[in-house]
Amino acid sequence: MTGLLVMAYGTPRTLDDVEAYLAHIRGGRRPSAEQVRHLQDRYRRIGGRSPLDEITRAQAAAVAEQLRRRGRAVRPYVGYKHARPFIADAVAQMAADGVREAVGVVLAPHYSRLSVGAYLEEASAAARRAGVALRCVSDWHDHPGFIAAVAARVRQALEDLPDAHVVFTAHSLPARILSWGDPYPDQLARTCALVAERAGLQEWTFAYQSASATSEPWLGPDVADVLRDLRAAGRRAVIVCPVGFVADHLEVLYDIDIEARQVASDIGLRLARTRSLNADPDVVAALADLAAQALEESR
Repeated sequence: MTGLLVMAYGTPRTLDDVEAYLAHIRGGRRPSAEQVRHLQDRYRRIGGRSPLDEITRAQAAAVAEQLRRRGRAVRPYVGYKHARPFIADAVAQMAADGVREAVGVVLAPHYSRLSVGAYLEEASAAARRAGVALRCVSDWHDHPGFIAAVAARVRQALEDLPDAHVVFTAHSLPARILSWGDPYPDQLARTCALVAERAGLQEWTFAYQSASATSEPWLGPDVADVLRDLRAAGRRAVIVCPVGFVADHLEVLYDIDIEARQVASDIGLRLARTRSLNADPDVVAALADLAAQALEESR
C-alpha cells in the first residue's frame, strides 16, 4: 500500500485549544494569558475557528482521488506541524495501516529551512522510525499548474477591479535566513514574476505579512507599509494575492481580509483579495502531478 502524507501548519479546532496550540508553537513554553486572549480574539473575528483543517483534509482526499484516476492508488493522511494529528503521528498511523512507501507534500510552495525544511525533517525522521520509505516534495514554487492557478485568480480579481495594482504577499520569516543563503526570497520572487507574466501584469509589488512580534528582525517590507506607500504614490485600489498560501486560514482571513483591509480603508485605498486555491481542481491537479512524479522517481 502506498501512502500520501499531506502536511500543513495546523490550527486550533476550538478557542479552548488556542493555549495548547500556542505552547506547541513556542516549543512547550506556556504563553501568557494576554497572548492567548489576543489569538483567541483573532479567531473570533473570523467566526471562531479557522477552516484550515477541513480544507487540508479536502485537499488530501482530492489529490488521492486524482491519483486514483490516473491509475495510482494511494491512501491519504494529514499531518500537522503544530496540531493533532501531528506529522509523526500520521506517519506512525501509516505504518500501522501497512503502508511501506509514501510520498510527502507540504502545502507551502516555497522552501525555507525554517518552514518546509522543518516539516520534511520531522516526516523523514518519523518514517525512518516506522520503516516507511518516504519521498518528499521539497518545493513547488514554479510548477506550471500552480502558476496557472494563481494567475487565473489574479485575472479574475482584475475583472472586478481593473485599475488595481497587484500586491503579492507571503509569510515573513526571521531575517537571519538571509545569512544562510536560504532560497525562500528567491523562490517567492520567481513565483511572482511567473504569475505576473502569465496574468499579463505590467507592474506589481511584493510584500511580506504576518511577521511575529519577536525581538529579532523579520523580512520586509510589511504589507501595511507597502499599502501606505502605494496610496502615497496615488494608487486608489489594490488586489492582494497571498501567493505564499494555498488555503483560507487565519493569515488570510484575518491578516489580509480584516487587518490589511482596515489599513487600506483608513488611508482611502480600496482593497480586494484573490480567491484562495483551497481544494479547487486546478491546484489539486498540480499537487497530484508533484506526488506522481515523486513516486515515480522513488522507483
